[in-house]
Amino acid sequence: MATRIRLQRHGRKGYAFYSIVIADVRAPRDGKFTEKIGTYNPNTHPATIDLNFERALHWVECGAQPTDTVRNILSDEGVLLMKHLRGGIKKGAFDEAAAKAKFEAWKQEKDNKTATLTGKLAEAKKTALAARLEAEQATNAKIAEKVAEKKAAIAAAKAEAEAAAAQTEAETVEEAPEAPAQEEAPAEA
Repeated sequence: MATRIRLQRHGRKGYAFYSIVIADVRAPRDGKFTEKIGTYNPNTHPATIDLNFERALHWVECGAQPTDTVRNILSDEGVLLMKHLRGGIKKGAFDEAAAKAKFEAWKQEKDNKTATLTGKLAEAKKTALAARLEAEQATNAKIAEKVAEKKAAIAAAKAEAEAAAAQTEAETVEEAPEAPAQEEAPAEA
């Protein structure tokens, strides 16, 4: 039976995530599989990969052929490197301790690169957020200026209208003669 290590699609339209499975070559993409060895979520940045390293290494050594995408995933996780190192041990090129040291050095370098990339992404996100906040504050300041100008214009118009009304009232008071005040006589009972 020829086996392949491939992706099995899950998720909704436009937001797919995948299971990494061992399946017969003749089985359909989302059909029957022998074993699930991990998951792959390309929707996160960087992509999230959860892989059972030992089982993946076992199947690669047994001759299961990975698809192109799965080959990239296995290479990124170090499965193919470990297969190569184990081949060197079998040929007598180096011992198991040297192979383990080489793999650990590679893993440490990969983790450092990932941490650096994650740090850069976080810094870029923080810088972009600060720039957006600054731009928003500038826009809010312009809007506040316009509102203040509008309120000042309204207040000036209101004061002008009150002054005009007061002047009109003063003019009408000057023009109208004063009526003599009549005194009321006390009522005699």
